Amino acid sequence: MIHILEKSNSLLSHYIAEVRDVEIQKDSMRFRRNMERLGEIFAYEISKKLSYEERDVTTSLGEAKCKVLNRQPVIATILRAGLPMHQGILNFFDRAENAFISAYRKHHKNGSFTIQIEYTSCPAIEDKVLILSDPMLATGASMVLTYKELLSKGKPTHTHLVSVLASAQGVDYVKKHLPSGSFTLWVGAVDDELTAKAYIVPGLGDAGDLAYGSKL
Repeated sequence: MIHILEKSNSLLSHYIAEVRDVEIQKDSMRFRRNMERLGEIFAYEISKKLSYEERDVTTSLGEAKCKVLNRQPVIATILRAGLPMHQGILNFFDRAENAFISAYRKHHKNGSFTIQIEYTSCPAIEDKVLILSDPMLATGASMVLTYKELLSKGKPTHTHLVSVLASAQGVDYVKKHLPSGSFTLWVGAVDDELTAKAYIVPGLGDAGDLAYGSKL
């Protein structure tokens, strides 16, 4: 199942426009906040697909029957670019356990690159709902490799994969390399083009650099 949220009019489209805008991008605090807002929107949409239970809640005037989340998900993100969006998701699932994965592109002299994972901090995810976020789904390789790395911590009941922007190629790669029915893919928008260096066009640039400054 794939949900492309920009297909429906909402404030998500407004925030995506801002994170793409080269002038607004000059304000790194604004960029981080917009990514956080997008994470909150994704969290709200995902919450509609989760399991709830009815509970009696005591008010100052009596008893109310309320539906509450049956179980908190585990929220995972890829460092460092995913941190602002991760915070947005955590704002809504505020009692969730968290996982962090250090993954990066290791470039080779021939111009190619491979995805390297150096560090994983993760709670047990067996029989839990997993939400894995990465702001950019370019080739899709990072998302797939990270998902498979997390499976060493247990098998989730279902996984929600979240990206603000995706390439059509990245979406196809995820669909091809992850088992059908095990995941739902949530993206803000899908761009058609991917450059030879695997950057999404028009995209928005390097989300990590825009949020936290250029790296060496």
